[in-house]
Amino acid sequence: MARKKGLRLRRSIRAKVSHKKVGQVPGTMIYTGSKESKDICIEVFNYSSEKLEHQKLSEVGKAINITRSNDIAWWNVNGLNHIEALETIGKHYDLHPLVLEDIVNINHRPKIDEYEDFIFIILKMIYYDKDENLVSEQVALVLGSDYVISFQEAEGDVFDEVRQRLINTKGRVRFMHSDYLLYALIDSIVDHYFVVIETLGDKIVDLENILFEGDVRQSLVQDIQALKREVLRVRRAIFPVRELVNKIEKYENDLITDKSKLYYRDIYDHVIQVTEHVEIYREMISGLMDMHMNALSNRMNEVMKVLTVMASIFIPLTFIAGIYGMNFENIPELKYPYAYFILWGVMLAIVIFMVIYFRRKKWL
Repeated sequence: MARKKGLRLRRSIRAKVSHKKVGQVPGTMIYTGSKESKDICIEVFNYSSEKLEHQKLSEVGKAINITRSNDIAWWNVNGLNHIEALETIGKHYDLHPLVLEDIVNINHRPKIDEYEDFIFIILKMIYYDKDENLVSEQVALVLGSDYVISFQEAEGDVFDEVRQRLINTKGRVRFMHSDYLLYALIDSIVDHYFVVIETLGDKIVDLENILFEGDVRQSLVQDIQALKREVLRVRRAIFPVRELVNKIEKYENDLITDKSKLYYRDIYDHVIQVTEHVEIYREMISGLMDMHMNALSNRMNEVMKVLTVMASIFIPLTFIAGIYGMNFENIPELKYPYAYFILWGVMLAIVIFMVIYFRRKKWL
């Protein structure tokens, strides 16, 4: 019941937001999400091969003041409900109004747009929380010549490995251009797709084992349908990424160097692997539903077989009892002193004979 109320609430919120956007001027920023953070959080990395400065700030002005022109900057912005702060960031980096509108509209399909001075990308970051619930959050990425900006609804993401590489000077990220930092962020998102796919695979195997054991409880249908919805959510998040990464690799844009394109090609290969797994899991889930229906049919067949055998045994007994239960006075065996015991003996003999016969025929 609580789950249904939550679904109705989310639908109501989406309906209200959609109503607000109708008739608005293109470029109008309206946050369509539900995560309301009290303060905006801007995590700023200013780095070069020799030095790094890392701060968490709650004011856009301070973030702008500590950004140095000779370094590469990564701004990780959390809190899309702070429209004025986002507008200030957009003015500082000269972002197009349509880009700012797309950043706060969290219902976008993954896509990539090329502008004169920057490249704009939208991805879905998916992962399982501690309660094994699938979380899908939109991440907007802006690539400039010396900066990358990532926009998220709230704190908490899959970029911890990138942070550690920057702080500990591991890998190439401190020695490459901003396009490699963009690659590292996208690669982190795609790597977590594999974690999600592995979890989905484990869930499918668990349900298969339950069905093989003959468990056909009604709640299994709900579990299978819930898993099917999870796979569809993952599919919607992942499939457009293949086209997105393919476009980056083929771009004739100075923001994407030839050296970095090799790494984007590696992401493309990973996305292909993930999409293949998703398609396989879709087929497997359809097979799970078929297995459940077959298990129900087999269970019903077993019940009907037992009932049929019992009816077959009692039909001749009912026939005999029916004959001697008729109200005729001249039935020959009625006056015989041992007729009752003989009749019981005949009935038991018929039952034993039929049980042995059914067992030899492997009907029992």
